Amino acid sequence: MVAEADGNPPKSGEGEELASRPATLEDLLFLCRSLNEQGARYIVIGGTAMIQLGFIRATEDVDLLVDRGRENERRTIEAVGTLPDHAAREIQPGEIEQFEVIRVADEIVVDLMSKASDLTYEDAAAGIEWRDLQGVRIPFASAELMLRLKQGLREKDVMDRRFLEALLRES
Repeated sequence: MVAEADGNPPKSGEGEELASRPATLEDLLFLCRSLNEQGARYIVIGGTAMIQLGFIRATEDVDLLVDRGRENERRTIEAVGTLPDHAAREIQPGEIEQFEVIRVADEIVVDLMSKASDLTYEDAAAGIEWRDLQGVRIPFASAELMLRLKQGLREKDVMDRRFLEALLRES
């Protein structure tokens, strides 16, 4: 789906049952534009970051590692709350840090994390690789940072890790 010309997020069809769908590039642009407008400190990690690094694979959600602290959580919640179903508005500042991961099941799914593989935003900030996509400046995790985040045993983590190791050897 394409974002509306007025800058609003893509909308569900009339009469459709509310259900999350995989995020599109347009969704990512809308979300990051909102986060940037709020001044939120975040890093795009997970499958979306892997795709930006050149590893084409399916991903169902957008994973964000967010800086801790109530003010940044408030900014993040406000930005994610602009998605069509406003699901993030149920989250209170402090809960992201308290629970480490909060899944926001809106029209798209956004995972908000205060830690990923024991790394906080502060630990990971040096690994930000800024990219401009269609006029939106987005802080993606670099290949080095993603390799640090992909030390799990899940099959997709193993595949991601192999890709990242090869990518880093070539550079």
